[in-house]
Amino acid sequence: MSRPRKARPPFPCAPTGPFRAYWVGETVTLAGSSVHGVALPVIAVLELNASPSQVSLLAAAATVPAFVLALPAGAASDQYSKKKIMIGTDLAAAAVVSVVPVCWAVGVLSVPVLYTVALLLSALTVLYQAASIAIVPEIVDRAHMHPANARIAGAFSLADTAGTYGGTLVVGLLGAGRALWLDSLSYLFSAWCASRIRPSAVQRAAAARPSRMGAAIREGIRYVMRDPIQRPLVLSLAGLAFANGIVTTYFAYTLLTRLDSGSTGLGLVMGVTAAGSLAGAVTATRLVDRFGPARVMLTGFLAYAVCGVPLLVARPEPVWLSVIAAAGALRTAAAVAAGTTQRSLRQQLCPPELQSRAQQTSVWLVTGLRPAAALTAGAIAAASSVHAALIAGTLLYLVPAALLWAPPVRRLTTMPTAAPTPVKDFAHGS
Repeated sequence: MSRPRKARPPFPCAPTGPFRAYWVGETVTLAGSSVHGVALPVIAVLELNASPSQVSLLAAAATVPAFVLALPAGAASDQYSKKKIMIGTDLAAAAVVSVVPVCWAVGVLSVPVLYTVALLLSALTVLYQAASIAIVPEIVDRAHMHPANARIAGAFSLADTAGTYGGTLVVGLLGAGRALWLDSLSYLFSAWCASRIRPSAVQRAAAARPSRMGAAIREGIRYVMRDPIQRPLVLSLAGLAFANGIVTTYFAYTLLTRLDSGSTGLGLVMGVTAAGSLAGAVTATRLVDRFGPARVMLTGFLAYAVCGVPLLVARPEPVWLSVIAAAGALRTAAAVAAGTTQRSLRQQLCPPELQSRAQQTSVWLVTGLRPAAALTAGAIAAASSVHAALIAGTLLYLVPAALLWAPPVRRLTTMPTAAPTPVKDFAHGS
């Protein structure tokens, strides 16, 4: 006989509530930022005649800060008001985005200006996300943490998809320069939404412990690597990022060459795969209530390995594209359910004064391993073949699942309800 499940209190969803303000602001700014993701390369190539090397530098400028600033951003967010960081970075991003259309209007726009804008926007995004992710426990009570993260994931999946296509449409209709004014407005709206957030006084007090940046960063890393549950959670995500980086390096290449999908087939596979994220977000809470967080996370991570097999054995036939697309949607759904569960566990178990640093330690490891994964994929392909690189990446998907099989994690049959251990108690080993 299955044990009765404890009823969860209804999730607060009043339009004026702190979480609703946060949720709307995050969704709008994500959709809006997709505009500059499309507009900046369009301006570089079509208006400024950028060379291939300049385009690659523009892409690098948008990714480097995620690794360089991840740990300092976490330390800053734990020591200062997360709400003020969110508002400040949104306002700064609105100003930075507007530089491009202004420079265009006065005739001084250049590729170096685009480099600077992309670099600053990426840096501001790192600072913003360090605060915006860690502020969730300050505006949502513990019983509602997982439903809140599931709603955030669902909104993000919709905003990301709609933003990509919408950004392309807006740039096509208005022109890249004018479209960036809409992106600037989205940041201003996000700042207004952040101003409506009311974090709890208890959580705010936890941040009032300023210390030296280096010491704060080391404290966060030490906590993550010594905690018996946080460590496998973070390392499993890092391992997944490395394995997935190897596979994604040659995913589109394989579809276009070995499977002869064409651009239309590639687009359909990518679209169906992305649609799975919404299904994962919608079902995540019910799956955890029914099966427990450990099983949901293990299943989600194992789905990467299982759902990667069709790409390895597929032939250049239309039916195989359907199989790959369906496997991708299933993998994405399982991954989102596992990801929201992992984030909720980390937030519920982590002391308030370490929320951002624990999160950013994970971000730092993941972003650092992505280029290493691409280089590894290239090395395997050069030494053997692209197919061998895909096989290696698919097999490496099993490593994160093995890390989650550690006893403290696999014994989690319900989401935790006890208050997190204060960092001073942890540091003394109690």
